[in-house]
Amino acid sequence: MKLSRTRSQETILKLLHQLGREISAQELYIELRQANLALGLATIYRALEALKLSGTIQARLLGNGETLYSIAQQDRHHMTCLQCGTSIALREEECPVHALEAQLRQSAQFEIYYHTLEFFGLCSPCQQEKVSVGS
Repeated sequence: MKLSRTRSQETILKLLHQLGREISAQELYIELRQANLALGLATIYRALEALKLSGTIQARLLGNGETLYSIAQQDRHHMTCLQCGTSIALREEECPVHALEAQLRQSAQFEIYYHTLEFFGLCSPCQQEKVSVGS
């Protein structure tokens, strides 16, 4: 059964499709205002939450506490630097979770919309900076 979407949800979905990238709720608010599609920030958060719960969009929580939203079209895999926040996407074939996902769908009878795999640490430039500062 497909649930109907609100006008706000449709507006946000359309913009997410146009952008084709991850975006925070704050950035989404700015993008909507620039397009003369003013929605309140609370409305944006409510719409994002409803779209997330329906599996239409996905949310990725960064180490700094910010959440990025995107269309749920594929699994996401990243390495994120805790110091500078750089996020490096991994290739899908590097993901060891696909087999586990198929097993869980079967054994737990759980409808999985997508999954994320995220590694946190220091990127090469930040490692070099840490070594330089420590010397």
